[in-house]
Amino acid sequence: MNLVDSCGWLEYFADAPNADFFALPIEDTENLIVPSICILEVFKRVLQQRGEEAAFQAAFLMQQGKVVDLDVSIALSAAGISADLKLPLADSVILATAQTCNAVIWTQDADFADIEGVRYIAKA
Repeated sequence: MNLVDSCGWLEYFADAPNADFFALPIEDTENLIVPSICILEVFKRVLQQRGEEAAFQAAFLMQQGKVVDLDVSIALSAAGISADLKLPLADSVILATAQTCNAVIWTQDADFADIEGVRYIAKA
């Protein structure tokens, strides 16, 4: 299974320099999980930059994968991860979700660079 971090979705939607790196996991929807917190982050950013229609379109496309809601189990796991690794809240939820679903995280967020189970590419 694959999980694309919010920054990867934004890179893909903007057809930015690292978009091709994220295309493989995003377009393989049968093996894609999408944490609900990623939908929140991407919707907010696209709404700010491109408006409501584009934000809803992005959220719709993200739901082609299997959406994983933040439940109590993932929340408690994320709290421990955040405390242990000093990760921000959203990053810890994303990592906990990936671990729960046995997924590889695809990202250009340097906070994930040295974490096992992560496919990291530096932001271009």
